[in-house]
Amino acid sequence: LATFFAMSYIVVLNPLILGGQDGVGNTLAGPAVAAATALVAGVLTIIMGAWAKHPFALATGLGVNAFVAATVATNPGLTWPDVMGLVLLSGVTMFILVLTGFRTAVFRAVPASLKTAIVVGIGMFIALLGFVNAGFVRRIPDAAGTTVPLELGTGGQLLGWPSLVFVFGLLVTIVLMSRNVRGAILIGIVASTILAVIIETVASPGSQGAGIETGWSLVTPSMPQWAAPDLSLLGQVSVFGSFQTLGVVAASLLTFVILLSIFFDAMGTMVGLASAAGSADKDGNIPNVDRVLLVDAAGAVAGGAAGVSSNQIFVESGSGIAEGARTGLSSVVTGLLFIVAMFLTPLIYLVPFEAVAPALVVVGFLMVSQVGKIDWSDIGLAIPSFLTIVLMPFTYSIATGLGAGFVTFAVIRLFQGRGKEVHPLMYVVAAAFVAFFSVGAISSALGV
Repeated sequence: LATFFAMSYIVVLNPLILGGQDGVGNTLAGPAVAAATALVAGVLTIIMGAWAKHPFALATGLGVNAFVAATVATNPGLTWPDVMGLVLLSGVTMFILVLTGFRTAVFRAVPASLKTAIVVGIGMFIALLGFVNAGFVRRIPDAAGTTVPLELGTGGQLLGWPSLVFVFGLLVTIVLMSRNVRGAILIGIVASTILAVIIETVASPGSQGAGIETGWSLVTPSMPQWAAPDLSLLGQVSVFGSFQTLGVVAASLLTFVILLSIFFDAMGTMVGLASAAGSADKDGNIPNVDRVLLVDAAGAVAGGAAGVSSNQIFVESGSGIAEGARTGLSSVVTGLLFIVAMFLTPLIYLVPFEAVAPALVVVGFLMVSQVGKIDWSDIGLAIPSFLTIVLMPFTYSIATGLGAGFVTFAVIRLFQGRGKEVHPLMYVVAAAFVAFFSVGAISSALGV
């Protein structure tokens, strides 16, 4: 339940992210995106629990869907089916890399300190997600002309009833955890939701937008009318349409960027969650890791085929793990709730971001607490670990933090004269990330 409520917002948010026009002016129907998002998330999460036996839930990945909508879909002449074809091809490629053992080998080649840094970085990232989702931390408008990109609330002040809901939920959860109350996170979510419903009924702060910054950030607590799920998006994919429209080089570059993002985002998230659940060994290795990676790869294929973008393991699964989830049973329940949510959308629209955000902040604390396991005395591990930790939240990207850590680790070890200590696959991955960071320059040079 904690995992489901922590990530159910994706059913509401994904239609908004994918709601823009494609390269020929077509848009995706919001209800169809919502239904397909819930269906695919439910099926994949059930498979993760029943087959891979881990408490990891999957849904449409944030970051990948934004890249797909804002960068890929805007290419002239490219349709939504063409775009989803690129996502599907990325998933098929990743599936092959898992079956050949390459992806698992890369995972095992990462040093233990860097794996811990990944956990800590994701903890920082998920805590920032919580603060931003709640409006506790906001981006300062560009017109402010300041070098500080973030601030407390609005103009350095906490305004509006939703901020009160977040602070209330955070304090309730912290107090319950300090008293070792089982279910503290879930109780905090429920208590905050009840308060949010009361506030919306009495004060009606409404939603944010059109200059109103004191309303609910995305979900306004309500019970909308029931509607049958619209599954018309399923199968609306053109596997090679983008190659005909953009050409082989440009389409391949876009596929490469999507592949790298989903490849390493999932690896980092998996390490963080398994460490939090206590299922990873002292070297950060995870039981049934091949099965976990295969389900994750299937998420990209299924997400592309269903027209909702790549599905991947969600860091919000940490909310359930913090409540005690240790087996695949929790994923099976979470998946079933997504299936139910496809029919009962009021369940999704009842819980606002501000009620769930405290759980993310607390989970971030639990993950960051592992920072002491990093070998800070070895600068060849300390600097890459530091960059991994800070760049994940600062760039709002798990993959960017991973890339910076991997590249600097390989470079430092080479110049220390200890290059032989680096697994050969780490050099391959570091080179891939150099290419990943250089895609913009490469595209400009090639004129694509």
